[in-house]
Amino acid sequence: MQVRINHVVISVSTGDITAWKGDIIVNASNSGLYGGGGVDGAIHRAGGPQIAAECALIRQKQGGVMPGEAAFTTAGRLPNLGIIHTVGPIWKGGGAGEETTLARCYISSLDLACARGARSIAFPNISTGVYNFPKKLACETALSTIADYVQSTGPDKLPLETITFICFEPDNARLYEETLKTYI
Repeated sequence: MQVRINHVVISVSTGDITAWKGDIIVNASNSGLYGGGGVDGAIHRAGGPQIAAECALIRQKQGGVMPGEAAFTTAGRLPNLGIIHTVGPIWKGGGAGEETTLARCYISSLDLACARGARSIAFPNISTGVYNFPKKLACETALSTIADYVQSTGPDKLPLETITFICFEPDNARLYEETLKTYI
């Protein structure tokens, strides 16, 4: 499933984000940039010790990454140009600005990718695992934020040509596909 917004193709697939061959993959990280569980652990394991070493340098320089923000590392052994580590919000019932923080994850990641001249980027489902963000709301937030970003950024400032959501679970992929259809 894919849609085109301006010159950017947005698509959804199911699988392992560490096997995706494109410019940038996004990691749903923790504030300390330690390789935890889920997609974060998978990316750290697949990318090797270079990623952990670069994350340690980021911790030394800036103390980690705040929720809604993002940091860049190389991809280690992965086939990508780099990894953008973003920290999603922990769901606390919806009254603590979680939706705004999640939207900032996508904006921060896209800003970093564009600054690096990336032509393609892949996102996992941010905050929907152990951080318990409701999957449907996370999907709607992700797609609306990215659609707004693409529509409001001129093509001369947006080198991205493809944005892919790689869902580990088929039910999440179906949710993204159904929601993406509303942008056709």
